[in-house]
Amino acid sequence: MLNIVDQLRMVPEVARLAQRTPRDPVTAWEGYWSRIGTTGTQGEVLWDAEIGLEADQYAQAIDRFMDRGLPIIDGGCGNGRWTRWLAGRFPSALGVDVADSAVRRAAHESQELPSVAFRTADLTAPGAGLLLHEEHGDANVFVRGVFHVLRPPQRKELGRNLRDIVGDRGRVLLTETNFRGNPLSYLQSLGARPGNIPAPLRRAIGGIPVPGHFGPAERRAAFPDGSWTVLADGPVTIEAVPMSGRTSTSIPGYLAMLGAR
Repeated sequence: MLNIVDQLRMVPEVARLAQRTPRDPVTAWEGYWSRIGTTGTQGEVLWDAEIGLEADQYAQAIDRFMDRGLPIIDGGCGNGRWTRWLAGRFPSALGVDVADSAVRRAAHESQELPSVAFRTADLTAPGAGLLLHEEHGDANVFVRGVFHVLRPPQRKELGRNLRDIVGDRGRVLLTETNFRGNPLSYLQSLGARPGNIPAPLRRAIGGIPVPGHFGPAERRAAFPDGSWTVLADGPVTIEAVPMSGRTSTSIPGYLAMLGAR
């Protein structure tokens, strides 16, 4: 473990990297994905780990609570890894991302799957949920690692849009990173050291909005009790790509299965 002195030694480099991130989130995400050259376990995207044990946690919740006859929408789909996994469990899967570069990459990586489609859209924009519901009717929603990089007003707007998407029969499966230490401790847990920040982590620090944590308190603010019922929630483990010589990188996370009131 790094002591506080070593953590502070990382501050200048982290601050320098963070200064590169555009203030506008849409611009930031488009810039991030437009510069990605490779995905997967050996790729440049921090959270694009191979699907394995993490998926088992979600499969149990899906089987128990979701209507498998409904379509599913993957909010913040990135390059579509989880959209493709979901397509094997629902009649169709639609991946939605704010970055057009991510959507193009997802479509390219999913060419052989006819039940998968992708669309560029901002799910924090007012009315986005109603538009999707008009097209697809009641739908399930999967969201992995989106809310923790949004500011509170965006979280509330996304929650409202998801309420419109699910209608009466759909459910939301929400899974977010929930590391409770300070930001420098979080970077350390992902393999950062003074003078040595792994490339996928470096790219994230210098390209996307600053992440926070997301647990029960944050979920209650984004999904108020008057509009949502919590069907299940609890801790999960979220996987990132291996870094600093590790075989895997695990992050404490939070899962919630939500239904509309």
